[in-house]
This record gives sequence, structure tokens and C-alpha cells, in this order.
Amino acid sequence: MEYNHLLIRYAELALKGKNRKDFELQLQRNIRHMLRDFPNAKVNRTHGRMFITLNGEDPEAISNKLRNVFGIQSFSFALKSASNEEDICETALAALRKSLPNEVGTFKVSARRAFKQFPKDSQTLNKDIGAYLLRNTESITVDVHNPDVELVVEVRKDATYIMCGEEKGAGGLPVGSGGKVMLMLSGGIDSPVAGYLAMKRGVEIEAVHFHSPPFTNERARQKVEDLTSILTEYGGPIRLHIVPFTEAQKTIHEKVPDHYEMTIMRRMMMRITERLAGEKEALAIANGESLGQVASQTLESMHTITEVTTLPVLRPLVTMDKNEVIDIAQKINTYDISILPYEDCCTIFLPPQTKTKPKRDRAAAFEESLDIEKMVEEAVQGVETKEIDGTLESDASVEDLF
Repeated sequence: MEYNHLLIRYAELALKGKNRKDFELQLQRNIRHMLRDFPNAKVNRTHGRMFITLNGEDPEAISNKLRNVFGIQSFSFALKSASNEEDICETALAALRKSLPNEVGTFKVSARRAFKQFPKDSQTLNKDIGAYLLRNTESITVDVHNPDVELVVEVRKDATYIMCGEEKGAGGLPVGSGGKVMLMLSGGIDSPVAGYLAMKRGVEIEAVHFHSPPFTNERARQKVEDLTSILTEYGGPIRLHIVPFTEAQKTIHEKVPDHYEMTIMRRMMMRITERLAGEKEALAIANGESLGQVASQTLESMHTITEVTTLPVLRPLVTMDKNEVIDIAQKINTYDISILPYEDCCTIFLPPQTKTKPKRDRAAAFEESLDIEKMVEEAVQGVETKEIDGTLESDASVEDLF
């Protein structure tokens, strides 16, 4: 007997009150999208649970997709039976044999009655199902404290589901349940991780990348597209906005003193991202800044740079050190692409010394020589938007690109 169902347990959304249904519906939509390559699999909700009917689809392939879906606490493959004791016992035996094919080991039964009208209570079911399993196996014994297999029997009105073991989900909240955020995606290690963590809190992201040809080449752009593609594995399709930044960057380089060049450049990026956020109805900006990691990421610098926007600026990495960020990047498979040696616009025209404690009034004074509104407008008008969903766009493998 093959697994025919999969039971999904919720993460934080199980704690939601009157809005819980909205969170569940969003999670259901996200799962359906992630399983779009498995047309026979059906996703259904019922009484605080979500089930996937496999209909012959590959259980392992589906589980690999579900591990990345935010909002899932854990999931278990299940065998479905009718809600009568005879069928439950027979199906439980089949499930146990799947988990202990050599019929050697220990088990315990954990029955739960979601359908309270079932004639036996949970404790009686535990004993009766356990006794049936012992009668029909030879070398399998009961261990209620540390079993090799915990057989979970969930009795519901329409059917009973028997599960052995569970797999950990991604946790968090369903992507799309927390509004939209513009992610400033540079192509380095930090910003993709920031995007991943923002999505874990339920936000939908649109990515903004500043591209400065000919100083940054097409490989640098492709790198960002590939990073965005990886992020879609955790949150579905992502719009990537490529902002032409060459002229703005050259103007800033010519007219702003070296030690304030990075500050003014980042203020300009913030203004452009805010403009795009308004057009796309996003409510915040997210970036990969970590406090004190580089000269431009001091509190004084953040204070001066964020002066130019009224939107909240989310910094999911603000308290992390580099090793913590790298660990997450490796876990989500962005690290190998992030370290490819293609420069982004933040590394060109890099001044020999950057002001670590820039002042707002000084930054504003240096900007008086710039036509800020014109620079923002020209950049926004030249934006190229690309919808990315799933596969890496690059023809080369990661290894080929080194």
C-alpha cells in the first residue's frame, strides 16, 4: 500500500484569530503554485488541517517542494482509511510495515479523535490498535517512551489518516499574507538572505537591482536574476526591477566629495526604490544591511541615508554577524552564486575612504549640486521589469561561472 495523502500542520498561523482563514487560503494558494508540476496532486482544507491527495504523484518529489513553503510547521505522509475500527487497524498495519519493512523494531500508537462521535476514545483506540499490530507481527514490540515509529492515527468524520513520522517545514507565515516589500537586491551574500527572511514573515517581495553598464557587465545582471530565481523557490514568482544607474552614479562621482560619495549614492538608491514602491503599492523597503559590518552600515550612516524616505526600512540581518548570514545563504543555496566575482554598482567608483558617521545636513548640502528629481525620474523611466519564476536563466552551471 502506497502513501496516498499528505497532512500539513500549520506554523504560526494556527494562532491567528478571526483572520486565520485568510492565512490558510494564502498558504493553500502558495502550495498549489509550488506543486504546479504535479497536476494530479490536490490541495484541500478541512477543519484546521490541510491535506494533499497525491493521486499517484511522487511523494518524495512533493516533500522536497513543501520543505520550502513558509507557513508549514511540519508534514506527514499518510494512508487514508474509512473511519471504522477494522479498516483503521488494517491500514495501521500497512503503515507500520512500510516504516519497518523487516518487521523488527518498536512502535507506539497515538490516536486523536477529531470526530468525537467515534465510539471509542483515544486511549481505548491506542490499546486496541496496538494489540492488533502485535497480533499480526512477530518481532515488533511496543515502546511508549522512545519508539522507532510513532503511529499517529487521526480519526475524522469523513476518513481516518494514519501517519508514521513527520518532516519539518519552513515555519513562518505564508508569503503574501503580510503585504508587499521592495527588496534592494545587490547580488552579494547579504541581500538574498534578507529577502528570504522577509518572506518568512509573510511578505511578498519585488526586487530592485541597480545596474551600471558598462561598469557592471551582463554577468553581474545574470547573477542577480539567478539569485532571484532561487528566492522564487521559497515564495513564488518575483518581479525583478533593473534600474539603470550609470548616469546617476557618474554624476555623483563627479560632483560629490569622495568621503560622502557612498552616502549620497545610497540616498539616491533609497529615493528611487521609494518611487518604485509607490508605483507597486509596496509598504516598506528591505535591504541586507547588518549593523557595523562595513563602513556604510553604522547607525549614523543608516540615520542619514534613510532620511530621504518615509517608508519603513526593514533590515532582517541587522543583528547578525557574517558567519550567521553565510550559514543561511548556504542553506538556501544562494551562497555559491553570491560569491561569483562580478561587480555590482556599489563596488565601482569605490572611494578610498567612506565617511562612517555622515551627517544629514552635510549630505543635504552636497546634494544641492545635483538635480535630484531629474536623476530619480530618469532612472525610474528607464527601469526594466522582469517576471522570474523558478528555473535559473543562466545557460551555465554555477561551477562553470567561477
